[in-house]
Amino acid sequence: MAFALLDQIRSIFDGDPGVRKVADDPVLSAELLMLFRMILADGTVSESEMIAFRRICKDAFGIPETSIDAVIEYLNEFGYETNGSQAIALFRDLDVGRRKQLAQHMAEIAKADSQLAETEVRLLRRTLDLLDISPVDVVKPEE
Repeated sequence: MAFALLDQIRSIFDGDPGVRKVADDPVLSAELLMLFRMILADGTVSESEMIAFRRICKDAFGIPETSIDAVIEYLNEFGYETNGSQAIALFRDLDVGRRKQLAQHMAEIAKADSQLAETEVRLLRRTLDLLDISPVDVVKPEE
């Protein structure tokens, strides 16, 4: 209890730890922006897409559940400064495993609402092309 209170007090002075993590890592920021763009690609934000986004934030990137709303707010405030091409450019020099992870996360978001819109397919296809990733790599699990 005392530690939780100290963490809350520290976050007031230091900022939210999840937001700091995202703000301090340009590649993570870029990936979350791309995931958010996938959520918006079909013109609607579904609850299932947001659940998938939150799960990815927590499980893949270790962003605390309590920080995710603040991270989303951060992305909304500062994301306009980065377009999709700039975000993808950060991934081009990364290892293929990390590029595949982005593609897999984007596919997970696109499929979350059980309706693949043409705009989602186009965004994913363009991203795969820019990352030099095969569509097979998105659906095939790593061995």
